[in-house]
Amino acid sequence: MLSRKGIIPEEYVLTRLAEDPAEPRYRARERRARFVSKKGNRNVAHKNIREQGRFLQDVFTTLVDLKWPHTLLIFTMSFLCSWLLFAMVWWLIAFAHGDLAPGEGAAVPCVTSIHSFSSAFLFSIEVQVTIGFGGRMVTEECPLAILILIVQNIVGLMINAIMLGCIFMKTAQAHRRAETLIFSKHAVIALRQGRLCFMLRVGDLRKSMIISATIHMQVVRKTTSPEGEVVPLHQVDIPMENGVGGNSIFLVAPLIIHHVIDANSPLYDLAPSDLHHHQDLEIIVILEGVVETTGITTQARTSYLADEILWGQRFVPIVAEEDGRYSVDYSKFGDTVKVPTPLCTARQLDEDRSLLDALTLTSARGPLRKRSVAVAKAKPKFSISPDSLS
Repeated sequence: MLSRKGIIPEEYVLTRLAEDPAEPRYRARERRARFVSKKGNRNVAHKNIREQGRFLQDVFTTLVDLKWPHTLLIFTMSFLCSWLLFAMVWWLIAFAHGDLAPGEGAAVPCVTSIHSFSSAFLFSIEVQVTIGFGGRMVTEECPLAILILIVQNIVGLMINAIMLGCIFMKTAQAHRRAETLIFSKHAVIALRQGRLCFMLRVGDLRKSMIISATIHMQVVRKTTSPEGEVVPLHQVDIPMENGVGGNSIFLVAPLIIHHVIDANSPLYDLAPSDLHHHQDLEIIVILEGVVETTGITTQARTSYLADEILWGQRFVPIVAEEDGRYSVDYSKFGDTVKVPTPLCTARQLDEDRSLLDALTLTSARGPLRKRSVAVAKAKPKFSISPDSLS
């Protein structure tokens, strides 16, 4: 009854009646694993890495790549360990010189006011962070103490430079700026200039621009070479075009980037029936440029699986002129409308251009036929008969 009224689809009712009660009710939909997520993160797990020492050869990058809790823990422990290490050195110097238990008429100490390990630890902190309270200081009695003072100052400056540099790089990483570079949720395939084109929309939410922005696209799919070699992730570069041509874009307002599906395109044999989640196809889009405010190169990425490509649709306009300036309505950023598009591959369209002519003729006659019917059904409100004229 509910299916007849349109509340529940009929195919859902038939499917539920045919289910086996013993089987699980909910099943995960089988779908191709992404190589790159929608947010641009790579979906690759690294296993069985035997040469872990390679990461220690680039300590700075390793520290930057760590998570914030680990970075703060290393930041704190590096200072504590250096303070404790030099505190032990200062205590040993004082112990060797006899400054810990001075008697009457004792010689001048190497470091004044050091009587225990606690006072040596406080002096180590004062030296490394350049805080002088005035109670403890190095004298000219011990040349070794002067040398240790110089070494601790150099070590403290190195720790400060490395850790502050890591924190700055973590807060100003390139992917932070990429959070405001957005792509349309779906890509579309429709006619443009009489050719089938793969299109997507890209935009920048910030007012600061991306300088020298370029966009690239790759098709990732599983292929087999003529020699029988299976390539699970075969990457093929395909050209992207914009309104002015080329890969460079002027990203002031959202742009529609398109790729003409021609004989050199890996999408040349793609048909509407292939756009389902079982299809082994992923299109990766990469936007790269320089951040205007910081000068750091940033990169934003996304990907489209086969079922995220809409055939025969086009993006709606979102840029309008209001009060002497252009405004962008981002609420319609991913909205599309259906347009007349042949349900065939680009290869079939190139081999038989009559498909395009028939499509153009049908789309042109459609509104005229509707108008003629409307005119035929229209009746005049009054009529003049010949008898009334006599």
